[in-house]
Amino acid sequence: MPLEEHAKHQRTVLLGSWLGWSLDGYDLVLMLFVIPSISQLFFPSENPTLSLLATFSAYIVALLVRPLGGAFFGNFADKKGRKKTMMITIWGVAFATFAMGLLPTWQMVGIFAPILLISLRFTQGFFAGGEWGSGAVITMESIVKKKRGMYSGILQSGFSAGFLFAAIAFHFIANMFPGESFVEYGWRVLFFTGLIPGFAAVVVRFKMHESNVWLDIKQKKKSIHTPLKEIFSKKERRPFFMSLIILTGLMYAYYASIGFLPTFFQEYQNLERSEVAIIMIGATAAILAGTIFTGYISQRIGRRKTLSVFSFAAIILSTPLVLGLFDATTIFDKTLYSMALVFVAATGFGVIPAFLSERFPTRIRNSGAGTVFNGGLIIGAWAPIIGIHLLSLNEFIPYLFVINIIIGSIIIFVGARLNPETRDVDLT
Repeated sequence: MPLEEHAKHQRTVLLGSWLGWSLDGYDLVLMLFVIPSISQLFFPSENPTLSLLATFSAYIVALLVRPLGGAFFGNFADKKGRKKTMMITIWGVAFATFAMGLLPTWQMVGIFAPILLISLRFTQGFFAGGEWGSGAVITMESIVKKKRGMYSGILQSGFSAGFLFAAIAFHFIANMFPGESFVEYGWRVLFFTGLIPGFAAVVVRFKMHESNVWLDIKQKKKSIHTPLKEIFSKKERRPFFMSLIILTGLMYAYYASIGFLPTFFQEYQNLERSEVAIIMIGATAAILAGTIFTGYISQRIGRRKTLSVFSFAAIILSTPLVLGLFDATTIFDKTLYSMALVFVAATGFGVIPAFLSERFPTRIRNSGAGTVFNGGLIIGAWAPIIGIHLLSLNEFIPYLFVINIIIGSIIIFVGARLNPETRDVDLT
C-alpha cells in the first residue's frame, strides 16, 4: 500500500472507531443527564432518593452487561475479523439509543415500563461492550509503534467527545423544552438524536479495511478456535487480571467524579438543567483534552508511569478540588473546579487503547482488550450508587465525596505498579 494511501487508511480507521466510541459516550451521558428528570416516570416513589437509586440501577445494568458483550464480540472479532464486528455493534448501539425515546412510562403501562427500560439498557450495554474492543484494537493494529500513544489518546477522547455533544444537546433541548415539558417530551428528543453519530460511523466504517495484523495471523492459520478460553490459560491469565486492576480503578474514579456530577448538581445543589449543562460542557472539554494529553505523554514517558503520575495527582488534589467545588458560589467557579477535578481523576483512559492492545497477542487481542476494558465496570459502575448514598446522609461530609474518588485512584496506582511497561511491544 503506497505511503499516502496508508496514511489515509489510518485516518479512516481512527475516525470510524472514534465515531463509534462517541456514540457510546453520547448514549451513556444522555442517560446520566436525564436520570433526575425521568426517575419518577419509570420508578415512581414518595421517596425521591429511592427513585433515583432505582433508575441508577437500571443505568448500571447497561454497564454490568458490557463484560459479556466485550467477551462475546471480542471472541467473534478474533475469529471473524475486527471490521465485521464493528459493523454489527454500531447498529446495535445506535438503535438501542434511538429506542430509548420510544419507551412508555409507568403511567402508560405500569410495571412493564421499568422492565422495558432495563431490557433496553441490557441490549445497549451488550452491543456497546463489543464496540470499544474492536475499535481500539483495529486502530492500534493499523498504525506504527511510535504513533500508538497519540492515536490511543485521540481514540479514547471519542467517549469524551460524545459526552461533550450530549452536554451541548442537553443544553439546547433543556431550553427548548423548559420545566415539565422536558419531563414529558424533551428527554425523548435527546435519545432520538443518537441516530446521527451512529449513521456517520456506519458510513465511515464501510470505507475501512480489515486489520493487516489480523489477516496475517488468519493466513498463517495461527488463529485459535476459542480465543476467549485462551485468555484464562496459564500463560495469559496474569496479564488479564493485572490489567483488570487498572481498568477497575479507572472506571471507579470516572463514575465517582464526572459520571456523578450531573446528578450531584441537579439533586443536591439544586442547579437548573441549563446551568448543569454549562458546567458539564466545561468539564467534558477538560477530560477530552486530558485524554489526548495522557495518550501523547504515554508515548514519551511510558504507559505505566503516566498512569502512576495521574492517579497519584488525583489522590493528592481531590480534597482541595472537591472542597473548592462545594464552596464555589458561581457557575464559573463551579465549572473551573469541575474541570480541574476530572482532569486529574478521569483522564488516564488516554493510555488504555494502546496499553491493552500491547498486553495481548493478536490471536486473542480483541477478546482480551474488550473483556478487560468492560470488566472494570463490574466494580467501577457502582461508584454513583455509593455517591448517592453518601449524599443522602442527614449531614453530608464533603470528605466522603473525596474518598469515593480516591478509592478509584489508589486502585489505578496499585495496578500501574503491578503491570509492566508496554510502550515498546510489537503487535504481532
